[in-house]
Order: sequence, then C-alpha cells, then structure tokens
Amino acid sequence: MFNVLGDISWVAFALAAVASIVLAGVWFAVVVSRPYALALGRVGEEAPPVSAVSAVGPVVCQLVTLLATAVLLEALGVTTTGDAVVFGLVVGVGYLTAMAFQMAINPNVPRPLLYGLVNAPYFVGTSVLASVLLVAVG
Repeated sequence: MFNVLGDISWVAFALAAVASIVLAGVWFAVVVSRPYALALGRVGEEAPPVSAVSAVGPVVCQLVTLLATAVLLEALGVTTTGDAVVFGLVVGVGYLTAMAFQMAINPNVPRPLLYGLVNAPYFVGTSVLASVLLVAVG
C-alpha cells in the first residue's frame, strides 16, 4: 500500500515545496511577525541570531511533512481537487494544528493559545495548498 514513491510527481512535489516555503516566509516574517513575538514573550527584543538549525530546520521539517502528504495522497488514491482539499483540511486541522497547540502548551511559551492561533492558519493553509498542488499537478 505504501510503496508509492515512484508514483509521486516530483515536479508537483517541488512546486508544493517552493509554495510552502515562500508562504512560510511571508506568513512568519510579514503577516504575523508581531503576534508571533508577542506569543513568545519577545516583543521589543531583537530577533535571535540566525543559526544553521533555525535557517535549515524548518525547511527540512516542511519537506518531511510534504513527503508524508505525497505518500498518503498516493496510497489513499486521492485524485480530485475536492478530495485533496478535504485531505489537506483533515491533516491540517487534525494533526498539524493540534500539534502546534500541543507544543505551545508548556511553561516556556508565555501565551500558548496565541502561539497556536498564529501558527495554525499557516499549517492548515500549507496542508491544503500542498495537497491540491500534489493532486492537480501530479
């Protein structure tokens, strides 16, 4: 059932990866930069220095998530845009949003609900976007 790597459209994968990474840059650097800093208790502070982990880590994580999405879409036989949207919503809300809130609910995040609310739309949006691109282009 999961022997589908050869069936994945790597062009669609690349397009979904670029779209997700660009969306992350716009979302976190422009759209929610202030609420994100507020959620982390860092308003008015300088941004931490960029390191290899902070620069490359999110991209690697996005690629792993995207690969899992591509495998599941192929294994489940999702072929229509409508089903891709539903799949993206199920994964985005059921896994990614729930995980964002779960990670936020700890003593190191001063405003965990805000943290979840800032991150959730990105995760849901990229899940739907990636699912649709993987199905429509693939």
